[in-house]
Amino acid sequence: MIAFFLLFIANSFVEIGTTIGKDQTEKRQQSIYTMGFLNLLWSTVFFLFFAFFVRQGFLFSLASLPTFIPRVILEIVQAHFTVLAIKHASRSTFSFIRVLTIPLLLIVDLILGYRLNPHQILGIVIIAVALILLLVRRSLKTKGIFFVLFTAVNAVITLSLYKYDITHFNSVEAEQSLALSVVTAYFMIMALLVAKENPLRFLAKPIFLTQSLLNGAGDVIISFSYLFAPASVITTIKRSISVLFSVMSGHFYFGEKYLMLKILAFILVAGGLLLLVF
Repeated sequence: MIAFFLLFIANSFVEIGTTIGKDQTEKRQQSIYTMGFLNLLWSTVFFLFFAFFVRQGFLFSLASLPTFIPRVILEIVQAHFTVLAIKHASRSTFSFIRVLTIPLLLIVDLILGYRLNPHQILGIVIIAVALILLLVRRSLKTKGIFFVLFTAVNAVITLSLYKYDITHFNSVEAEQSLALSVVTAYFMIMALLVAKENPLRFLAKPIFLTQSLLNGAGDVIISFSYLFAPASVITTIKRSISVLFSVMSGHFYFGEKYLMLKILAFILVAGGLLLLVF
């Protein structure tokens, strides 16, 4: 119950922050690079602070570089495509398609020799049926869907590399703080050089400070929620709540249609995700 409450609050923060970011980017009040910087800033600060001053668990092995460097490069690409997806795709399309990461991870496990239970296979089928239903009825806009699909597939690689690194080499704090610092620096540099914006100046404006703080607070709360339930359960609940909030914000703020069909699809997706982890 504590985990569910934390994730409900965290996802509401992230959805509001993302909605602000999407809205301000569409209005050309900020570039995608500034949006990426603002969204990641406080998460990066938190992990650095946590690593050096709270747990003092900054353990990084040079032996991890063959996997850490490719992961960081792919994380930069992932973050870049994510902000493109936020800008161009509808909120419903973004949240529903991103769910594909979880069944894709299970399929990779199957290829690597792990066995899937019958209910896990059923869960994958149900999620696929829900997405096909939305696409066939054309209730999901296809604009920006390539960016979302890329992030869903690429996340399988980045998550696998992350899991490998923290299992065999590095502490979570070291792995995440370094990776996030590089990605945040990428957005900072691109904002300065390409968009000719100083992202730090945006923090002086209430709307952008709110966007940044909400995204950061949401990410931090999600990190703590993993203390109260298994990672698979947390991921499932997080993705399910994220879909629900995205459908709501898409309908009530951005004027997306087919609300009842999307709610039905949400129920199917949530049920499919539950079958994957139980």
